[in-house]
Amino acid sequence: MKIFISADIEGTAGINHWDETIHGHADWPEYRALMTAEVLAACDGARAAGATEIVIKDAHDSGRNLLVERLPDDVRVVRNWSGHPDGMMFGLDESFSAALYTGYHAKAGTEDNPLAHSFNLKISRLLLNGEVASEFTVNALCAALYGVPSAFLAGDAGICADARVMVPGMGTVETLFGAGPASNSIAPARSCRLIREGVEAALTGGAGGIPSTEGPWEVVVEFVNPVNAYQSRWYPGAREHGPRAVALEAREFFDIMRALRFIKG
Repeated sequence: MKIFISADIEGTAGINHWDETIHGHADWPEYRALMTAEVLAACDGARAAGATEIVIKDAHDSGRNLLVERLPDDVRVVRNWSGHPDGMMFGLDESFSAALYTGYHAKAGTEDNPLAHSFNLKISRLLLNGEVASEFTVNALCAALYGVPSAFLAGDAGICADARVMVPGMGTVETLFGAGPASNSIAPARSCRLIREGVEAALTGGAGGIPSTEGPWEVVVEFVNPVNAYQSRWYPGAREHGPRAVALEAREFFDIMRALRFIKG
């Protein structure tokens, strides 16, 4: 059993402020340690379920957040950004049995997490075929292109609810919920225990599934600043979609991912 883990930070138990997510900020070391602990818990759960190989994508901001010296000797880790359209899922291929997601967060335009966003703070909303999408939406569809099921996600209550709708039967652990700039979180130790147990149960029980990637597709990227929309309209096939947005259509979802690689900045 070969398992892929995409690790983010804004849905990690205990996190609340952007300062806690920024590489080099004084608050960051504490929360990169909490992010790492949740990844280790997912590894423990996967190994208990029979995983023989684990690949982890450090998928937050710089891609250099995880405390790599704490990783067990039977994993590989993908750090930094290659520029490949797979983005937060880079390193995944058809050989994997399942994809897991830790530290995931609510989509831009929602109130489920004070740190809710979609890929970056330039984007006010991201829509796929008319539905507001999250980073998980894009990444689960990326996994689907390789025939890999999404089996488990840990993150805030909003993204967990979205994940269960998109992939019925998927295992989830709700780490926190938002209330304006405040967050209400379970303790990190409890989060790690639930993640370890949840991953083992999901992989043992065959939880999750593969969402359809059948086209056609339309992506709409709404920006906070119209300047970003103007710049993004120069991507081949992109068109103006109101004063602060661009849209693009494609038959294949990979073409949407490739466009996002350049449009979202």
